[in-house]
Amino acid sequence: MKVFLLFGLVALALAEVRRFEGEKVLRLKPVMDEHVVLIRELAASIEFDFWSPDSAEMVTIDIDVDIHVPAAYLDLVSTMLQQSDMETEVLIEDLQVSIDAQTGPTSRTHSHSYTNYNSWDEVQSWIAAISTSNSALISKQSIGSTYEGRPMTLLKLGKKSNVTKPAIFMDCGIHAREWISPAFCQWFVKEALSTYGSDSQMTSLLDQMDVYVLPVFNIDGYDYTHKSNRFWRKTRSRTSGTICRGTDPNRNFNASWCTTGSSRHPCSEVFCGSKVESEVEVRNVADFLRRNKADIKAYLTIHSYSQLVLFPYSYTYDLAADHSELLKVAEGASSALRSLYGTGYTSGPGAPTIYPAAGGSDDYAYDIGVKYSFTFELRDTGRYGFLLPASQIKPTCMETMLAIKYIAAHVQENLY
Repeated sequence: MKVFLLFGLVALALAEVRRFEGEKVLRLKPVMDEHVVLIRELAASIEFDFWSPDSAEMVTIDIDVDIHVPAAYLDLVSTMLQQSDMETEVLIEDLQVSIDAQTGPTSRTHSHSYTNYNSWDEVQSWIAAISTSNSALISKQSIGSTYEGRPMTLLKLGKKSNVTKPAIFMDCGIHAREWISPAFCQWFVKEALSTYGSDSQMTSLLDQMDVYVLPVFNIDGYDYTHKSNRFWRKTRSRTSGTICRGTDPNRNFNASWCTTGSSRHPCSEVFCGSKVESEVEVRNVADFLRRNKADIKAYLTIHSYSQLVLFPYSYTYDLAADHSELLKVAEGASSALRSLYGTGYTSGPGAPTIYPAAGGSDDYAYDIGVKYSFTFELRDTGRYGFLLPASQIKPTCMETMLAIKYIAAHVQENLY
């Protein structure tokens, strides 16, 4: 009886939702080597959660460094930062207050909400419903299961045809805590279906091409952010020899794997995995891309935050063979996005525009022959970070649709 009680208490503890009262997000502005050293030393001795860049190793002079600091270390960190004379700004005063504002009571109806952040269970129900809503334009297929056994269902949008059409592949939610990303994939599917026949560009796109949409890539991690730890980033896999769980799926692709901007330490937020495609989720997507690479003409992956449109390469500073065209398309997409609300986006190749990082999905897609490969980092630039309010879902999705449609139109006109 005592044994069962013990297991019950352990299970309850593991299931508890982590709270973040009094914890802050700080923005540091290192302008000297000494500042960079201090940040890295603090990270080595204190459990920081890096929001931007992804790890201490990526910190350099003259970039903004956003860190989530546990309440227990705030006094120590504040003292050391003051002594260093490094410019510091408080982005989020109390994380739990911001979490509650994002996930608190919202107006729900019996229909699926596109202006709230949906749980995985809600997304899964939506996938089942939407895939049967218009059989002439949408179908679904499984590309495998996640580490914890959840189905990875791919939605295929496009007018039915007897011949194989060129396609665009889009995924959302590679990193679990980036909730605005899956919200956009849901929005895109809704808009594509509801505007077909009335919007000439969308009608043309779905007549001539297929669009594959993976609504949530890292399903296990996403579910965990809703039920246990809002700021979980990685997958939920286990690696032998460590108690630390998960791999960064965007460091696990076969694109100069584990050479820069990643770590071989399983506890790191940018752990590259035990081997290339060690993560079943990554392998499922990579297998699909490999099988269909002759037909897939564009790969779009949606992340947050930073307001960027990126393209290869991230694993090297060398320019991609199609650099000039990709830059022109990225800048055009950014301009289209900005036209709605004036939201500013920066465009460029990953390594110089944000930071070097190997093993990314966009670089992998490009290297296997998908020329139009882009990564979006959606709103915002740090005021809310991963806690973008639900009130910003609609405007974020509306402006992003303009950018996606711009890229899609270019791809349609420049099939290869």
